[in-house]
Amino acid sequence: MLEVEAKFAVPDPGEVRARLNRQEVRMTRRQREHDVYYNAPHRDFGKTDEALRVRYDDTGVTATYKGPKVRVGSAKAREEFNLAVASGETLEEILSRLGFRRAATVSKTREFYEMGDVTVTLDDVEGLGTFVEIEILTEDDKEDAADRIGEIAKGLGVDGPPIYTSYLEMLLSKR
Repeated sequence: MLEVEAKFAVPDPGEVRARLNRQEVRMTRRQREHDVYYNAPHRDFGKTDEALRVRYDDTGVTATYKGPKVRVGSAKAREEFNLAVASGETLEEILSRLGFRRAATVSKTREFYEMGDVTVTLDDVEGLGTFVEIEILTEDDKEDAADRIGEIAKGLGVDGPPIYTSYLEMLLSKR
């Protein structure tokens, strides 16, 4: 499965919420997420553009591997694998004993809006600010997904340049 998304800085999330409401798109949930990122002992994920994450949120714990990013128009796409985990603490201990090292943590509050197969999130990220992400999961039609994301961004009045770096990369660049 490919995750195709575009991210934009949003100085006033209230404007985006208002546009979503005018389109009769309602928030489906709000949740707190705490992501712990790991780097591998045998290669540097920062250099290979991969990510290994343990996410703690209101629904439980998920381990995620993300492959390298690929630019698709004004969006980015990357392969993503998710696995529900019974105990995040146990998984983190296993990773540590295998030589994986904590790279950083990212904490945020997300508001989720569903538009058919499109997910729009308003993210308040600790240490970075507020962003909107527009995401479509697809098996192979990444160009069509990127075009649709661009149309949705325009409809939401998001006019800044898309941000291709992850929250992790943004936080690490501030160190």
